[in-house]
Amino acid sequence: MTFGAIGFSSPVLLLALAILPILWFVLRAIPPAPVRRRFPGVALLLGLRDEDSSSDRTPWWLLLLRMLAIAAIIIGFAGPVLNPHQKDTDQRSEPLLIVMDASWASAIEWPTKRAVVDSLLDEAGRDARPTAILQLSAPEPLAFRAASDWSGRLVGMAPNPWAADPEATKDIITLLGDEPFETRWFSDGLAREGRDDLMAALQSHGPVMIHQGNRQLMVLSPPVIADGEIVLTAHRLTADGAADITIQAHGRDPNGELRLTASVPVSFAEEKLSAEGLLSLPAELRARLTRFQIAGQSHPGAVSLVADTLKQREIALIAGREDREGLELLSPLHYLEQAFLPAAQMLEGGLLDILPANPDVIVLADVAILTVAEEEALLEWAKNGGTLLRFAGPRLAASDTARNAETHLMPVRLRAGGRMIGGAMSWGDPKTLAPFAEDSPFFGLAIPDEVTITAQVMAQPDPTLAERVIAQLTDGTPLVTRKRLGAGQVVLFHVTANAEWSNLPLSGLFVQMLDRLATSSAATTPDLVQMQGTTWQPVQVLDGFGHLTQATTLPGVDGTRLISEPPGPTLQPGLYDGSDRRLAFNVTTAEPDLRPVNWPESVPVMDLSPPVEQPLGGVFLSLALLLLMLDILASLALTGRLMPTRAIGVVLTLLLIPDLGQAQQSKAQLATSEVVLAYVLTGDAQLDRVSDAGLRGLGSTLFFRTSVEPANPIGINLEADELSFYPLIYWPITPDQPAPSDQAYSRLNEYLRTGGLILFDTRDANIAGFGNSSPNGAKLQRLAAPLDIPPLEPVPHDHVLTRTFYLLQDFPGRFTGQPVWVEASPPDAEQIEGMPFRNLNDGVTPVIIGGNDWAAAWAINESGAPLYPVGRGYSGERQRELANRFGVNLVMHVLTGNYKSDQVHVPALLGRLGQ
Repeated sequence: MTFGAIGFSSPVLLLALAILPILWFVLRAIPPAPVRRRFPGVALLLGLRDEDSSSDRTPWWLLLLRMLAIAAIIIGFAGPVLNPHQKDTDQRSEPLLIVMDASWASAIEWPTKRAVVDSLLDEAGRDARPTAILQLSAPEPLAFRAASDWSGRLVGMAPNPWAADPEATKDIITLLGDEPFETRWFSDGLAREGRDDLMAALQSHGPVMIHQGNRQLMVLSPPVIADGEIVLTAHRLTADGAADITIQAHGRDPNGELRLTASVPVSFAEEKLSAEGLLSLPAELRARLTRFQIAGQSHPGAVSLVADTLKQREIALIAGREDREGLELLSPLHYLEQAFLPAAQMLEGGLLDILPANPDVIVLADVAILTVAEEEALLEWAKNGGTLLRFAGPRLAASDTARNAETHLMPVRLRAGGRMIGGAMSWGDPKTLAPFAEDSPFFGLAIPDEVTITAQVMAQPDPTLAERVIAQLTDGTPLVTRKRLGAGQVVLFHVTANAEWSNLPLSGLFVQMLDRLATSSAATTPDLVQMQGTTWQPVQVLDGFGHLTQATTLPGVDGTRLISEPPGPTLQPGLYDGSDRRLAFNVTTAEPDLRPVNWPESVPVMDLSPPVEQPLGGVFLSLALLLLMLDILASLALTGRLMPTRAIGVVLTLLLIPDLGQAQQSKAQLATSEVVLAYVLTGDAQLDRVSDAGLRGLGSTLFFRTSVEPANPIGINLEADELSFYPLIYWPITPDQPAPSDQAYSRLNEYLRTGGLILFDTRDANIAGFGNSSPNGAKLQRLAAPLDIPPLEPVPHDHVLTRTFYLLQDFPGRFTGQPVWVEASPPDAEQIEGMPFRNLNDGVTPVIIGGNDWAAAWAINESGAPLYPVGRGYSGERQRELANRFGVNLVMHVLTGNYKSDQVHVPALLGRLGQ
C-alpha cells in the first residue's frame, strides 16, 4: 500500500488510526494530584459532587500531543518505507537471485551498486524471500538463504580484476537449477560472449531486470614509444560527444617513494572512441615510471603498468682499436658514450664477458673480425631480442667481412675498400643526408644542413638492399642499413662513430638517431615461442579497484598463458618476474574489445540513480517516544509536580539518555575492562550462534574451575574491529565464508606477531583430517595463505599445552581422533635431565589448528545444559569433559604463556638456595 513516495509493509495496522476520535475522550483525563488534609468534619463532605472535574480542564494542545504520539506509534509499526519498490504478489513470495558481473569494469560504480543491492536485501528480508547472490567472475553453487545472512557478506564483496569467462557460461547455467526465481542483474555494460545464453536461461526461471550505471567507462592501452615520446592511448565505451580527460604518470623519486611524475591532457573528439596523448620526459625520469592511470577512473582497465618497457637500457660499447692516449675526441667510443650516458647504463668488458649479462644493446665500433664463439653467442643473443649496432671504420673497410656472401651479423654485403674524397671511388664534394622515408625509424627527424659525409663503406647491390636501407645520402647510397634477426636486429652505420669520416657525431641528429634505435626502443613483448617452457612469478597484482597488492602467496604461471590468455582467477593482472626481465600483464590490450551490451527489448533496464528504499519505522517510533516524553513533562507541570528547576533537570536527563546501543558498553570498553574471548563472524548465523554458545560455555567452565572469570564472548568483524583486545580468537571454517581484505590480513598478522592466538577449527574431523581433503580444509588453506604462520607440527607429548592446568594427551571436541597442530618446537630444544619434557620456547603458539568442533562441545544454553550431544553414554560425557579441560588448558596457555616450562629451572634454583 503506497501514498505517493511512502509505502507500508503492514498497511492493516493503519486501521488503528480510526480509533483516534475515541482516544480523544479517553486521554482527556489528567489524574488530579492527591492532597492530604487533616479535617475532622470530612464526614460533612460525603455525597457532595464536584461539578468542575479535572478532565474538563485538560488543555487541547495536550490532547493533540497524545493523539500525535499514538498516531506515530501506529504508523511506525505499520512499516512505512520511503520510495518503495512496486512488485506484484507473486514476486513477493518467490526467491530472489542477485547476479553481479563483479568484473574489473564493475568497479567504476561499485559503492552505488552495493547500496542498491543492500536495499534489495532489506526489501527481501521484509518479504521473507529466500535470496542468493551469484558473481559471474567467480561463480559458486547457488545457496538461497535468508536475506539477512547476505547483508553481512556484502560488506566484504568486491569486484575482481578480471571478467567472467565465456567458456564458463554453461557451468553457470547448470548452477541455476530448476526452481523459479526473480533475477536482478547488475551489469558492467560490456558485451561479452555467452550473455545471450545466460539471459535466456535466467528468463526461463522468472522475470529479469537489469541494473546498469550511466557513467562513461574508459580504459588505457599499454604505453608505446614513438619518435622518442611516450604515446598513451585511451578508449571509451560510447562516443557521446567531446570529452577531456587527464592521464597521470606515476613513478619513483630518487628516494624510492611513489610520486605523481606528470599529467597528460587528452581530448576525445565528438565521434571518436579513442584519443592519444604524448608525454616527453628525460630518459632518467622515464626509466622511473611505474604506472599510468586515467584520473577519476578507479578500475584495473584504467591502469597500465610499466615493467621493462620504459626502463633504462643496458648498453655495451666495444671498440675495434684502443683509444689513442691524449686524443679523447678521436676515440671510437667518445661520442657514443656522450650520446648514451644520460639515458642508459654503460657496461664494460670483453664481448663474451658481457653477453651473460644480457644487455639490451651491443655497439661494435669498427670491429671487423669476430671469433666463432663470439659470432655464435652474439647471434643467439640477437635472435632473443637484442639490438646489435655496428659502425664502420678503417678496419672494417680493409677487411673481407661480408664481401663474398652475406653474414648473419651484417645487414648487407660490403664492397672492398671504401668511398672517400680522393679515393678510388671518390666524389667531388662531401655528401649530405637525404630526407628519411616514412618507413624509416628516423622519419620526422630534422636534418641539419651542416651534416656532411666525407667517407663511408659501400653496400653491394642486392635485391634486398632497398628494403634494408633506413637512411641514405642525397646520391642514393646507403648510410644506415638494418636487418631483422629473430626478435632482434642488426644495424650498420656505414660511417665511423667518431668524426673521422663525417661530422654526424658532432650533431644533435646523431643523438636522436641513436635514441630511436637503441635508447627509446621499447623492450619487445616476448612471443608465444619465446615464452614456451618459461615460468613467471607474480610479484604484485591489481585488485578490483586498480590498486597494486603483494602477490607473495600466488604460484608461478606458464609463460605462454601471459601471451595467449586473458586475466582470470589463476592469472591475475600485475607484474611478473621471469629469469631475466619483468613483464607487465595488464587488463587491457593495445586494441581492447569495448562494445556496449544490447539487452533484449523485453528486459527492463534501470540505472542506479533511482532512490533506494528507506525504512521510516524507526523515525516514527522515535518521534512517538519524544512526544510521550513531552507529554510526561506537560502532565507533571499541569498537576503542580514539576518545579522550574526540577523541569530543567528532567529535560536534561531525557536529552542525555543514550539509546539502547549506546547504553551498552562498546566492544573496546568491555574487552579492555575484562577478559573477553572472541570468535570470528562468518556470515553464517547458525554457526555464529554455536561459536557464541561455545565460548560462553568455556567461560562458565573457567569461572567455576579457575581464577579466570571471562565476560560474555564477542563476535568480531575482521574488517572493522580491533583485534589486539582479545587474547584468544576462535575461527570456525566454512567453505563459503568470504576471505578477509588485505587490510584485515595486515591486522591479523600484527595480532599474531604481538602475542595473539587464533584457534582454527575446520569442524570436519568426523569426515577428514586437517588438510585439503575436505571443503573446509581446502578453505582453511586459502584463508591462511596470506597469514604469517610459523612452521607447524602436531602437538608433541611434552608441549606446555598438555599441562598448563590439566594433564592431557588428547584434545577432543565434538569429534576426536585427529591431530591438533601448533607452532613447531625450535630445533635446539633439548631434553633436561630428570625432567619429563624438553626446554621449549617461551612464546605462546600463535595458531592452533584442528577439526574437532570444540565450540559445539563447549556450547551450553541459558540454563547451563549442553546444547549438542557428544558421543554416547559415559564415554561421550568423558569426551565432553576432556574437551572442557582442553579449553581450560588453552585459555591458561594464552594468559600465562609457557610458565610450566620454567619448572626446568627449579633444581638449579634449589641448589643455589642450598648453598
